[in-house]
Amino acid sequence: MRELLTKLEQASRLDRIGDRLQQAVQGTLRTQRIRDLLHGVWLGHPLHPAMVQVPVGAWISAAVLDLMPGQRRAATTLIGIGTASAVPAVVAGLNDWAALSRDQRRVGLAHAAANSVALACYAGSLAARRNGRHGMGRALAFLGLSVVSGGAYLGGHLAYKQGAQVSQSISELHLMSDGWHPLGELATLPERQLLTREIDDVSVVLYRHGEEVTVMLERCPHQSGPLGQGEVQEISGHACVVCPWHGSTFRLNGGEVVHGPSGNDQVVLPTRVVNGRLEARLP
Repeated sequence: MRELLTKLEQASRLDRIGDRLQQAVQGTLRTQRIRDLLHGVWLGHPLHPAMVQVPVGAWISAAVLDLMPGQRRAATTLIGIGTASAVPAVVAGLNDWAALSRDQRRVGLAHAAANSVALACYAGSLAARRNGRHGMGRALAFLGLSVVSGGAYLGGHLAYKQGAQVSQSISELHLMSDGWHPLGELATLPERQLLTREIDDVSVVLYRHGEEVTVMLERCPHQSGPLGQGEVQEISGHACVVCPWHGSTFRLNGGEVVHGPSGNDQVVLPTRVVNGRLEARLP
């Protein structure tokens, strides 16, 4: 299985399909507001993993009921709920997929293909059940559950092995030691400019506004872009840093994500000033 997934990650032949689909998704979901909504920016957490709980939960429950006598109507209802709720989950997933790197998109393409086949199976199961062909409906549902389980395996590989939509910066917290770390004299820090410093070899961004200083991890949660090289913009009255790689935007006074493709907030470190020296520590 490991060898198969490695070959899938390296299958450059899939890029022709993937690149065209990426363009189609980005062309359809044109507005930043819609993309942010589907990325889960308003949650500070990717939306797609939360949305898939409804269809998967409904389909698994329907499979249990299909094994019990006298539960045709309940199972059919759950198949319908799962099939309908899968559609917005697919849209959110495609939005996330379009912002991934090529090796991630290759595995994501197989993930999407498996889930599309499963969705077709469940749609067929629902149609068969409504036409009184419950045996066919059960068979298609069990086939769909098998296929969607394979798709879920690929989704787990995307998240846990390839780090898709997982915060790429959070692991750096484990490299920092406990206690307060000096970052320089407060008076020497320029106002409203991004500076980079290091804490235990971990790069952080400093931004001073008056007597207040923000210290946040420099690696963008999305794809590890260098926020220290980003642009500062004022959005809704808040100073924000825009990642130079993919445009993820974070508030400098709290780390909240304002625009995707990141669905995760950025980590901001607690600070204090002692005898004119700025210090920061682990949250």
